[in-house]
Amino acid sequence: MDDLLITPGPGAPRGLRIPASELIEQFSRSSGPGGQGVNTTDSRVQLSLDLAATTALDDAQRARVLRTLAPRLSGGVLTIAASEERAQRRNRTLARQRLADLLREAVAPEVPRRPTRRTKGSQRRRLDAKTRRGALKVNRRRPAAD
Repeated sequence: MDDLLITPGPGAPRGLRIPASELIEQFSRSSGPGGQGVNTTDSRVQLSLDLAATTALDDAQRARVLRTLAPRLSGGVLTIAASEERAQRRNRTLARQRLADLLREAVAPEVPRRPTRRTKGSQRRRLDAKTRRGALKVNRRRPAAD
């Protein structure tokens, strides 16, 4: 198995290289497609990475990834399963791609929200609409007794 390369992006300007020694692959029987061979071949792949101990991330990236992926972690270990394909090799590729995509998104820093302001035109239209609605309701009243 080769190192897992993650392309450069926000939060990882030079990309990431996860050593193959840190990736743990487990194989089991899949419940997915495969016909008669589904009961005899271990085509399901579980790919695990210990995010708390990996050397691929610096401290800031590790903190961001652990915070972002906290609901998916079990003791600091991220596990990805793939069983859609019939062939183990394709499931291995799929699991590695999913892990790379997940880490690329988790390493990216959060973009702070910039509060927006209403435009003068939208404020004016809102007040004009309120004035028209109020005038409509006034015209529905009984005429004043003179």
